[in-house]
Amino acid sequence: MLEKARQLFMNSFGCAEGVRYFFAPGRVNLLGEHTDYNGGRVMPCALDLGIYGAFAPRTDGTIGLASADFESGKAFRFRTAELPEDLGGTWTAYALGSWLSLRDRLQDEPEGQTEAARNGRRVEAALSALSGGFDMAIASDLPTGAGLSSSAALEVLTVTALCGLFGIELSKKDIALTSQRAENVYAKVPCGIMDQFASANGIRDHALYLDTSSLEFEAIPLELGDAEIVLTDSRVKHSLGSSEYPKRRRECEESAALIKREMERLGEKPAETLCSLSSTEFDRLSCCIKDPGARRRARHAVRDNERCRLGAEALKRGDLKAFGELISASHVSLRDDFEVSCPELDLLAETAWNVPGVYGSRITGGGFGGCTVSIVKKSSEELFKSKVSGAYRDAFGIDCVFYTALPSDGARELFI
Repeated sequence: MLEKARQLFMNSFGCAEGVRYFFAPGRVNLLGEHTDYNGGRVMPCALDLGIYGAFAPRTDGTIGLASADFESGKAFRFRTAELPEDLGGTWTAYALGSWLSLRDRLQDEPEGQTEAARNGRRVEAALSALSGGFDMAIASDLPTGAGLSSSAALEVLTVTALCGLFGIELSKKDIALTSQRAENVYAKVPCGIMDQFASANGIRDHALYLDTSSLEFEAIPLELGDAEIVLTDSRVKHSLGSSEYPKRRRECEESAALIKREMERLGEKPAETLCSLSSTEFDRLSCCIKDPGARRRARHAVRDNERCRLGAEALKRGDLKAFGELISASHVSLRDDFEVSCPELDLLAETAWNVPGVYGSRITGGGFGGCTVSIVKKSSEELFKSKVSGAYRDAFGIDCVFYTALPSDGARELFI
């Protein structure tokens, strides 16, 4: 992939001095789904699959973008001073949005207080260099639309590379936040922080047990013994997801506001977020949520947050049976309460549950298509793939695709 990106760069932009190479991984989330924007905990790990990029700075105020995976490698050229307010819905919006988000961050920080300034580079100089533009060519082995956060990987890749090119020092946490803002503000997707955080902060052979309300995390070793993480790509993505994701988030926000008002009415200290509630507290207070659908969405967030905590404890004591049961319970909740599954994902998970040697299986990602994540004994891998792929082909007439997930380090510069 790196060589593919390098060749595309040369074909698109010519041989340029100062070309540097970067990588940002996708992620799989093991537990805690749709909890990140509800102030809860999540447990992602970065993957060894991701996006590779060749980058070089410019000084003429233009941005050149090319992708080996979209539009036959066609190169696009934009002027930094004339970017449209609406960046559209193509892959270039994520790259341009990342440039804009980094620019905004520098402009919003008072001089002398930014990390860039503390490292000896004045904000004005950093902004001037950034406004000169850059060329970027990318290639990916991360499947798009599979719920493995290809958009977050692209954002984190771009911000990481621009910081490297222009001497802008940001912590990994701030790279994640800058990348999330690119998606929220410029790609207009109201995502939480998990995807970008995992891509920026991944640690090899570990999961990140992340508190999204504070961005504090614990690196938990993924010591799976005779088991491994297997991703199954359904190869479908239902268009419903683009409209239902914002709706689910809105339902959770409205439920949180109702519970907060109910606690104030009762003279109790109001909960900061949905996921600061225990299941017992939620059950006591949820009668104030009159819409049954919204109540189910909120119930999922609260209980999946607890499943994430219990999952971290299970991993620490090496109890894969308990960990797998929590993963499968999460799928049931995502299917029945949060209602972001689909027939294809249900079949993949439910078939996996009945294969000997499978500890657990569930949907991972936003939903309405994409992948399931399963914990499978290595000795059962071939049986698992045979049973799941056969059932899937019989039901839907298409083949699913399997990936072994290898927990990886986060975004970084590559040297060749």
